[in-house]
Order: sequence, then structure tokens, then C-alpha cells
Amino acid sequence: MTYERQPPIVGGPSPRPIAHPPGRLVPIRGTAQLWVESEGSGEPLILLAGGPASSHVIFHPVFSELADQFRVIYYDYRRRGRSEPAASLESVTFAGDVVDLEALRASLDVERINLYGFSYGGLVAQAYALAHPERVSHLVLANTLHGPEMWQRNHENINRELENQYPEVWEEVQRMRASGKRSSHPDMQSLFARHTGIVRWFNPEHSKHLLSEPGSRNSELYYAFVGDDVEFFIGGELRRLPDFLPRLKDLKMPVLILAGRFDRALYPKLQMDFKRFCPQARFVMLERSGTWGHIEEPAVVMPLLRDFLFR
Repeated sequence: MTYERQPPIVGGPSPRPIAHPPGRLVPIRGTAQLWVESEGSGEPLILLAGGPASSHVIFHPVFSELADQFRVIYYDYRRRGRSEPAASLESVTFAGDVVDLEALRASLDVERINLYGFSYGGLVAQAYALAHPERVSHLVLANTLHGPEMWQRNHENINRELENQYPEVWEEVQRMRASGKRSSHPDMQSLFARHTGIVRWFNPEHSKHLLSEPGSRNSELYYAFVGDDVEFFIGGELRRLPDFLPRLKDLKMPVLILAGRFDRALYPKLQMDFKRFCPQARFVMLERSGTWGHIEEPAVVMPLLRDFLFR
């Protein structure tokens, strides 16, 4: 049987140049230099990117809106984006990302910080807030996860969506898998790319607003970190992630949790775990967003952040 497929309507990241705030390499722990950009003044708001191999550019230019009242700080984790390459892929760990954040805070000479953790960045934010509660003024967890089990279920649902919406693509995935190809293989990834429009966005046309630039995603590090067959079974550092659910109730600072109604990866049923296990938090379901709430509903998210951070 043959299939005729029309090109997807999903647009790729915009090729237009990204306007970066002033930035510099900041030495931390004597072993690395992290790329840091800053704009505005006031209480520091540190943005933690997702991935776990993405750079800070996913926050441009939306968060510049808050620079009139906050010092908005963007940075790239070790060996991601514009940060100095690490000695080896194996030296990049989840625990290391958390320690690096504390070292960065000290290097920036700020006592307390507001944290916005997106996707993987939300895991770093949870770990940091639990380890250093006295350093965190406000904590925002946006379209994030609470542990390795949730990450696994995330991929299982993505696969269900792909199988249901693109059965002909799923048949090709299964043929490649039977031939021994791991999900990280370029041929497999070209097939899995079909799911982006159906699982990550309320409106796939909004994907054109997601900015990117050369080097903003370290694919080699990604598969070393998550495992080379992650679309089916998580591996690498992901298997060693803590389960934060039992400890969410211990977060003493104000907490805001954002979820997307049309996120079919980190889907609402999973996000409700945060509501149950972190009852002290303010929980907001963004009704016209997928994964990327700050891109699809900035007119909702930015005022919401202002109100929360000034509380």
C-alpha cells in the first residue's frame, strides 16, 4: 500500500536574526563558563530552558516585556547554546545543572532569585528550590515534569498520538524499529518530527514564532542525556532523575504552575499531579496553549507572571 501525504502546515523556527540582550561568559566552579544575558533592572528573574539540550533563545523575545520591572536573566546550561563546551558529555549531569545554578547565583552576587523553569528547566527549578529554599523568592513551573515516570509517560502519549493521527508514518517507524534502528537514528527522527504539530501546539501555525539559531540545540548531548532510544524508553541521566512528587508539598515559597490544555505530550491529566501534590501552589491551565504557553498566549502569561511575582 502507498500513501500520498501533503506537506505539513507546521512552520519551522524563524530564520530572522535574534536580538540578544548584552551577554558574557561567567566562570563558575572553576570548571566551566556559562553564557549569561541580562536586561532590565529590579528583582532577578532567572529563566531555565528546556530540552534538556536547548539554549536560552526559546525565551526571546517574549520575556523582554518584563524587563521594565525585573532584571531578566537568560543563560545556557553547561555545554548548551553559547556556553563554553564541557570537557566531555559525561560531565553534564542533572545534579551538575542544579549545582551550576547555585554557583551562577553566587557569581551574579544576588541573594534571592525568582525562577521560571520551563520543561526540563522546571526539574532543575524544583531541585534547586528544595535544596536552597532561602534563595528562591518565587517559583514558576511551566509545562514541566516531576520525575522520570512522567517523562516516560510523556513519550508514550506522543507515540499514541503519532500512531492514531499518522498511522502510515507509525508503520514506517515500526519497520525501522524491527530492522534495529534506535529512535535517535536520523531516519527515525525524520518520522517522529511529524508529531510536533499535533502534540506541542494549540495552533501549529504558532510554531513559526519559536526562535532558533545555529548551535541553539546540542543534539549530541541530548541523546547522551536522555538515551539513544528515548522515544520508547528513557535512558541516560533521565533514569537517575529524582521523583519530586512527594516533596512538592514542602515548597515554602510562592509557587505558580502553568499547564497547556492542548499539550498532548505533557498532557493535562499528568499536570494535575502537580495540583494534587503541591496544593499550596496556584495552578493555571492555559486554555489556548500546547507546550509553549509563553509563545501561544503571551497576552495571558506575561500579566499572570507580573501579578504573581509582585505578590
